[in-house]
Amino acid sequence: MRYPPASRDSPAKHPMSQRLQGLKDFIARWRFPLLMLAAIVLGVAVLGGLRHLVQSLDYEALTRAMKATPGDRLVMAVLATLFSYLALTGYDFSALRYLGARMRPATVMLTAFIAYAVGNSVGLGVMTGGAVRMRLYTAAGLETSQIFRVIGFNAGAFGLGVTVFGAAGMVAGAENVGTLLPLPPLVLQGAAGATLLAIGGFIALCGMRARLRIGHWTTFNLPPARLLVQQVVISVIDLAACAAALWCLMPETAVSFAGFLVYFAIAISLGVLSHVPGGLGVFEAVMLLAYGPHAPTEAILGALILFRGVYFLLPLTLATLLLVGHELHRATDTPVGRAAARLSPVLLAILVFIAGIWLLASGVTPTTIETTDILALHVPLSLVEIAHMLGGLTGLTLLFVARGLLHRLDAAWWAALILTFLAAVLALPKGIAWTEATGLVILGTLLWVFRAEFGRHSTLRSQTLEPEWLVAIGLVVAAMIWLLFLSYRDITYRHDLWWQFAFDAHVSRSLRATSVVAVVAGGIGLWQLFRPAGSAALPPTTEKLALAADITHRQDSAEACLVLMGDKSLLFSIDETAFIMYGQSGRSWIALGDPVGDPSRAPNLVWRFVETASAHGGRAVFYQVTPAALPWYLDAGLRAFKLGEAAHIPLTDFGLEGPQRAPLRHAYNRARREGLSLEILPPGSVGAVIETLRVISDTWLANQRVREKGYSLGTFDPAYLERLPVAIVRRDGQIIAFANVLRTGMQREVRIDLMRALPDAPPSTMDFLLIELMRHYQAEGMARFGLGMAPLAGMAQHERAPAWQQAGRLVYEHGERYYNFQGVRRFKEKFNPVWEPRYLAAPGGMAPLLALADVATLIGGGLRGVITK
Repeated sequence: MRYPPASRDSPAKHPMSQRLQGLKDFIARWRFPLLMLAAIVLGVAVLGGLRHLVQSLDYEALTRAMKATPGDRLVMAVLATLFSYLALTGYDFSALRYLGARMRPATVMLTAFIAYAVGNSVGLGVMTGGAVRMRLYTAAGLETSQIFRVIGFNAGAFGLGVTVFGAAGMVAGAENVGTLLPLPPLVLQGAAGATLLAIGGFIALCGMRARLRIGHWTTFNLPPARLLVQQVVISVIDLAACAAALWCLMPETAVSFAGFLVYFAIAISLGVLSHVPGGLGVFEAVMLLAYGPHAPTEAILGALILFRGVYFLLPLTLATLLLVGHELHRATDTPVGRAAARLSPVLLAILVFIAGIWLLASGVTPTTIETTDILALHVPLSLVEIAHMLGGLTGLTLLFVARGLLHRLDAAWWAALILTFLAAVLALPKGIAWTEATGLVILGTLLWVFRAEFGRHSTLRSQTLEPEWLVAIGLVVAAMIWLLFLSYRDITYRHDLWWQFAFDAHVSRSLRATSVVAVVAGGIGLWQLFRPAGSAALPPTTEKLALAADITHRQDSAEACLVLMGDKSLLFSIDETAFIMYGQSGRSWIALGDPVGDPSRAPNLVWRFVETASAHGGRAVFYQVTPAALPWYLDAGLRAFKLGEAAHIPLTDFGLEGPQRAPLRHAYNRARREGLSLEILPPGSVGAVIETLRVISDTWLANQRVREKGYSLGTFDPAYLERLPVAIVRRDGQIIAFANVLRTGMQREVRIDLMRALPDAPPSTMDFLLIELMRHYQAEGMARFGLGMAPLAGMAQHERAPAWQQAGRLVYEHGERYYNFQGVRRFKEKFNPVWEPRYLAAPGGMAPLLALADVATLIGGGLRGVITK
């Protein structure tokens, strides 16, 4: 078909259109880096402007301001917090309604509350809160693709809501933000009004049409206008309640609530963009800078500290207590209850980390005069000094132990339990800190309740701390040093302060404790940075391969027999009853399938594999994993991406009767008329025909114009073929085709691996081979026959499907020139199989795409193998 030439004014030729398209491409490519750069620059500017406000900060005035906060204000802040979290659950209800998914309201509220409690405290809410939703919604029966859409919906809804919230606040209170944004109020109000009009226009557009086309190819499915309005209302209610919680704690000023909302919207937006956990430091800096001219710095900072406790720590503690209720009332007998209990290590790790910060902070701040007098009367000075020193070291240790709790190490649980109760005891001689002791006892009790969730047998010394974890601990220690100088800024430093031992020598005790903590933290950090990462992945020894073969023989999965190729590295469980087989390509450590062997050892093996890959600077990837095992990978911080579907045929009712099997019946009868017969050679007896099979294999590869593959596919290797049964097809006594058979000692599954034939073999040869194998193993009592995976098959066709599945569907439908996607599906479909999804478990972001490239390189035997097939 011919198309008319473009006119002179055609956009394809017009210079202005070309420049606009170039600008669009530039923005699309660099949008995220530019946003991050802008956030960093603005953050640095805010911190720079903040410096003069904290120079005159008085620690005693700060503590007085916090203690002077009226009780009714605290109660109002708590109520506003609860109302805000109740509004947050509306995001999940709306997302599920948008997807047409039905779920018990109690499950939605539990999931949303825990997800937001964790996401708000840790930061990166899309990832941390998304992991919570993945765990609980999966247990409730929601599909993985639907959960990803819920997560994306919530992220978009929050972005829309915070934009409307901030713009509305700017229209109402622009005259109050001149100190923060040195622009005329009319300019700020005009920009905010234009933003609101643009959002209103978009909502109106959604009400007029369901789809939006941009250019010739890009089509967007617009959400319903009613849903957008509903989400804006929910977001505004949530953010207004959150702001009200802080407003109740702030000192009285002339700033109106509308002006305060502008400050709050800017602060919370920058906190989200910074990706700092909970926006810690960034949020406070913006609020101090914006509110500084209107109230004393100590009063503002005291309100911000109380707000952190009310809005972040209180919901996190309540979420943990909710899980305690599930545990104690045996609600874990339900799938959602069991999934909720599995989240307890995450929440406890956060609480233990916060407890460590609390202990470090209490070690560098002075006690009251009344407390000092009581200690002098009833407690030996040596005990006070020891308690102070050990309290700081206990706090530091808890920061490191929290990482082990996150990974469910039993050693970390024991350490955290002992240290929390020890710190609770030390809190009394250290400063009669009853509140601190009570909090630590409660934390220790929570740890005891969830003992069963920490079943990974490992030592704390064996764990490798990620760089970001070391940075976080370093920032905490640095903050404690800053707090030390803030607390004693009026004390003139002298060398003899280090050697003063007296009940009122608070600065001396704090100096000694802080120095020891800093030295120990630095030593552990250097040891972690310079410790050897261990040996890289190596091929298995003969003994280890024999052990893997024995484990494989005693389990169900026939695909695990691929370990007998000997080309994959092995990671065994501690008791050597299970293993993971994997290969390395680029930065990817790629495990093939689920862990093999004792299922009770699988979760710990997954964690160990992720940690080992991370210790070597790699990314852990699991290729072709099953739906039943997805919780293991989600718990380890990975995400699931559908690869395709695997086919298997139940052998109990297999036969060639009926109209659906007519093509197979005709092919089988035709093969019998042509004189084909099948023979199954037992393991160890292929040597007599190996050269004949080699000729068939080489001829088949040459005829197909492909190279020998590996990793997830069998390779023609005599040693590999000797370990398994081999089926050969003869015609008039001559071997014309063969396939090796994967099976274990169990009667669960059998499948084929290599399947090759001569070019002049009858067209029905492969159908005949498979049918005869199915009949043979049906007679042996085997449960099912596996046909392997059809890549990219079964991707969701729904217009709201995740981008990953939409891209996979596009490749499946239009990528035939590169791989016979639809042909593979059609060949297996004629056996009328049962299809089961297969997934890639990998980190988020670009990692799945990079991992797939590394998988292709590993299967192809290198980049050349990928390019040349």
